[in-house]
Amino acid sequence: MRGFRELRVWERAHRLTLAVYEATRRFPRDELYGLTSQARRSASSIGANIAEGVCRSSSRDLARFLQIALASASELEYHLLLAADLKHLDAQEHRRLDWEVTGVKRMLATFLQKVRRQQPTADRR
Repeated sequence: MRGFRELRVWERAHRLTLAVYEATRRFPRDELYGLTSQARRSASSIGANIAEGVCRSSSRDLARFLQIALASASELEYHLLLAADLKHLDAQEHRRLDWEVTGVKRMLATFLQKVRRQQPTADRR
């Protein structure tokens, strides 16, 4: 398996994380340990789980970490929606970030399907 930095899905997840960090800098100070922290944590978890999964020894392990990354992306999607509803993100920025997280989720789902097809039939879940 290639290194995680060579994966387009990791590159896109990393760019998304950087964009989330930038956007959350403008959140109110009273959200520092709430929504700001949660959004950043879920965003960084996407790339971190891709990286960890890639260096695991089996496709089953990789699939598990890709599933975790996908769950973190869904969590981030909700945090961005909440931030928009609380007016911490304007509509245009929310649409841009939401579009990015949706793209990452699609790429993760495709990668996950590919990895699962490579697993022996007995190992598939």
